[in-house]
Amino acid sequence: MKAAIFFSGKYGSTEQYANWIGEATGLPVFDIKDSIADPSKYDYLILGSSIIFFKLTIRKWVKANLSKLNGRSKLLFSVSGAGPSVKLERWVASSFPSGLLSQMEHVALRGRLDHSILNWWFRKFMWVGSLLNPDPDASRDERYGFDYVDKKTIEPIIKLIREFKHSEVPV
Repeated sequence: MKAAIFFSGKYGSTEQYANWIGEATGLPVFDIKDSIADPSKYDYLILGSSIIFFKLTIRKWVKANLSKLNGRSKLLFSVSGAGPSVKLERWVASSFPSGLLSQMEHVALRGRLDHSILNWWFRKFMWVGSLLNPDPDASRDERYGFDYVDKKTIEPIIKLIREFKHSEVPV
């Protein structure tokens, strides 16, 4: 089995998780902006994406590479401030072409929001969003930032990758 990790992120959390998964499994890691990030060379694809404005940042790359993704085993990990929830699953489903999500496992990971690296517009957007958010913990996170990045949370992903490797039938 040839497998690889392809990720798209904005502020570093997704890249951190992708690199940790790569270190734990020995799999190559590709930023989708890299011209050599070709999913057609691999049988098993681990896709990692941050979620910005309720959409996966990898969505355009997925759409552009849909023919290369179909027929391959896939695992998706998303990175956001939101934990696993119905709301998060809706955001993920709205980011992909119909039917693609049913072809993969999805693991939700928590990310990081550091207001010091955001542009002023995004900081203001987060502040307004925090005022409208009925969840007091989420409102606080949107307003002041958060850091939920934790290496231990990749264990379900590592387990799924190992299960896939062991399910291969020798030729």
